[in-house]
Amino acid sequence: MKPHKILVTGGAGFLGSHLCERLLHEGHHILCVDNYFTGSKTNIKHLLPHPYFEVIRHDITFPLYVEIDQLYNLACPASPIHYQRDPVQTTKVCVHGAINMLGLAKRVKARIMQASTSEVYGDPEVHPQTEDYWGRVNPIGPRSCYDEGKRCAETLFFDYFRQHGLEIKVVRIFNTYGPRMHPNDGRVVSNFIVQALRGEPITLYGDGSQTRSFCYVDDLIDGMVKMMSSDAGLTGPLNLGNPVESSMLELAESILRLTNSRSQLIYLPLPQDDPKQRQPNIEMAKAQLNWEPKVCLEDGLKETIAFFKRVI
Repeated sequence: MKPHKILVTGGAGFLGSHLCERLLHEGHHILCVDNYFTGSKTNIKHLLPHPYFEVIRHDITFPLYVEIDQLYNLACPASPIHYQRDPVQTTKVCVHGAINMLGLAKRVKARIMQASTSEVYGDPEVHPQTEDYWGRVNPIGPRSCYDEGKRCAETLFFDYFRQHGLEIKVVRIFNTYGPRMHPNDGRVVSNFIVQALRGEPITLYGDGSQTRSFCYVDDLIDGMVKMMSSDAGLTGPLNLGNPVESSMLELAESILRLTNSRSQLIYLPLPQDDPKQRQPNIEMAKAQLNWEPKVCLEDGLKETIAFFKRVI
């Protein structure tokens, strides 16, 4: 396979750094772009000596002029604690960033992938969520900067596809976890693990019955790479996630067991617009990509716990 020149925006983030690593392993030339709002140089430190790895500090709300063959657009804070810190900037990254990256891909005739999110489904009335479900999203709530920003980005991708014939790929990523998660990103897996390792109370919201489906990072990256290399006619949107559903209480109990922690469970009010259920229907990914997750939650949690033991 001929090596590609591939741009990864958000390349120093949790998912981006794993993607850069995978693409380098496949022999591609990687241009990693990040402004380090939530990404970290630590995540890509081990890649810097690689002769095919290059880093640019850049904010994609401003245009970028480079020559590439493919573009993975991952740049955006993805946890509520981060995207709500500067909601106007979050919307700009989603919308202006998409416009700038689509413009770049159009100029150099590159195939481009949008890392969209299960948040486009909002607090769903359909369960599990299929790609043809339009969602139930509050357009003016505290999560809207991210939810509606990502929905608008999808709109832009499909308008560039229809209007300019651009080769696009859109994947909707469900909850992903693994090594290099930010310890203070407010996501449930990292929250629970850090609290358990420190012996702090584990914070459950509501009664802990709300569910999520957790996909290990290696499985998610495998799905993204398969989607990018799939037939041009497969544009998506395509769900990528693990369809095995867990309640927050079940997750907390698993982490307590795996860390041998004596942390107590405490219950706090449910945040506004927090979805009660989240589970992907991945039949399209199975049929079109021959992809489904391989790593079970327990094995993935063990790897993630080992990472957090090293960093906190």
